[in-house]
Amino acid sequence: MAALDEEKQKLLTRLRRIEGQTRGLQRMVEEDKYCVDIMTQIAGVQAALEQVSIQLMERHLRHCVSEAILEGKGEEKIQEMMTVLKHYSRS
Repeated sequence: MAALDEEKQKLLTRLRRIEGQTRGLQRMVEEDKYCVDIMTQIAGVQAALEQVSIQLMERHLRHCVSEAILEGKGEEKIQEMMTVLKHYSRS
């Protein structure tokens, strides 16, 4: 379980960094910074969030889904993941 705790800490660290970037965006808007610079920073936050999502998805597949498959309950978890993946394909 130590590996899971380490993964969790890495995700939390990344999310805290994103939180800081978001606060920086708020400051940029308040200070009327150049719009293109703000949009560039927004793209960075979006990319960082996508990476968090991918890491969470991998963690879910490796642990929750594989465990459910071993228990004979995989179809429900697979459908759940398909719903999430379809959501991503619409964004």
